Amino acid sequence: MLSEAGCVLMVYILSISDLQVKVFPATEGQKVTLMCTTSCPLTESPAAFIWYRNREFLYEDWSPWYQELVSSDQAVRYSCAIKGYEDLRAPEVSVDSVTWSCFSVTYAEGRMCSYKQTSEKQSCSITFPTELQVEKTEAHKDNFRLTCNSNCSLTDLQPSFQLYKNTQRVLQKVDQNDVVTRTSSESFFCSVRDLKDLLSNEVCVDGNDCSSVNYVSRRICGLKGSSVNISSIYSLPGNLQPQTKRWFKEKINMKQEAEQLMEDKDDVKNLDNMKNQHILRLDNLDEKDIGEYKFRMKSQNDELIKSDYSGVTLIVTELLVDLRPAAEVTEGQRVTLTCRTSCPLSENTNYTWYLNGQHLSLTETQSKQLIIDAFSCQDEGNYSCGVEMIRSAVKTLTVQRSTLNWKPAAAGLAAALLVLVSLSVFLYRKCKTSHQCSGSESVNNMDETNTDHTYEEIEAQPEENELPYSQLVLEKINPLYSSVQQHQEQHAAYVMVKI
Repeated sequence: MLSEAGCVLMVYILSISDLQVKVFPATEGQKVTLMCTTSCPLTESPAAFIWYRNREFLYEDWSPWYQELVSSDQAVRYSCAIKGYEDLRAPEVSVDSVTWSCFSVTYAEGRMCSYKQTSEKQSCSITFPTELQVEKTEAHKDNFRLTCNSNCSLTDLQPSFQLYKNTQRVLQKVDQNDVVTRTSSESFFCSVRDLKDLLSNEVCVDGNDCSSVNYVSRRICGLKGSSVNISSIYSLPGNLQPQTKRWFKEKINMKQEAEQLMEDKDDVKNLDNMKNQHILRLDNLDEKDIGEYKFRMKSQNDELIKSDYSGVTLIVTELLVDLRPAAEVTEGQRVTLTCRTSCPLSENTNYTWYLNGQHLSLTETQSKQLIIDAFSCQDEGNYSCGVEMIRSAVKTLTVQRSTLNWKPAAAGLAAALLVLVSLSVFLYRKCKTSHQCSGSESVNNMDETNTDHTYEEIEAQPEENELPYSQLVLEKINPLYSSVQQHQEQHAAYVMVKI
């Protein structure tokens, strides 16, 4: 029998085994964005998300959002996993094409292919629209037929659409052939099957004469320390104004009660000076602000109006300098510095690069990457990047110094020194013997002529080209020298070598 903790662990592992790389259209350009998600909420926060490209490790980060916008390339396949469960990777995904109205995705396997074929183990290609709308066509007087439509010329690989209506804010699936009356107070919206984040705005059958909640943007990437605006657009029957308006926050992909945001903090503000639009402003963003935000309001008759199907996902990221190939490189090597984030910033973002705190004013430094073709010692220092007033931590980039192993060199120098000393001693002793001989004869002659036995010390003078010592100076080594002295103690000649 499993304990409660064991059951929670099993649910967690089953959720991880259901990982999927979801693909969403980006708000700019012909790009898409990727998210590592599960079909059901997790019971605990993952340690980190790991991203793979063509089955090779790419990077790991706490954010489930892929760090860059993605262009179409059939040869590039993406996958993700949760740290500690690397064997349970999401099926690979490739982005085949992206246009202003459609994007095509190939899934290696998984639940996205379940409605296209009998087995989830088979691959499938699906074309999605970048935008959905609810269209109204008049069936007969005061009655309309609602359908889901898009600007994408979908093929037979298109996903199925689902039409929803909010009746007392309870979602109900609607057959697209159903007929609704003009006086209906429900709001309607469309969604792509198994991709609830790709949906249309809520619409009323008769203009704005119904209760609806929409969002300007459903995914926001914000820099730590900056400010963001999360905007909602709402309507009430009869163009009435709500009695109360509130924002709630939930943890992403987590089972947790929604937390109501209070405006008693300096970094939380409600901007309510525009008709039928309410803005939540978050200043000085931090990790605690990460979550999914949803807007709720109450009508004059205390009816709760909310849109809990999908809210606004906010990811907060820092700036990080990534050095490739390493923080220490050889001179002349190509170096690429990237200002990395945990979620994709707008492609129109201007980046600023700094070296030792000084702004690099080159025009090419406005991009996310700074490339040094041939790195030299003049390029060494502390690099950082910035966006507006936000600055990253510094990363040090240096040139690898050549290190000489002095052990073999020292052994060779010692051997050479011994040879030089031995040679010096040999030459000096030979020279000294010659002088001693002549000196002895002089003393004997003096003995014979000097009856008082008065002796005079006679030093043997070296010849002009011979030195009584040798000195060897080597670069980067302390001078080594040897001196040879002649001692006449007990009539025995010996040498003393000082090193």
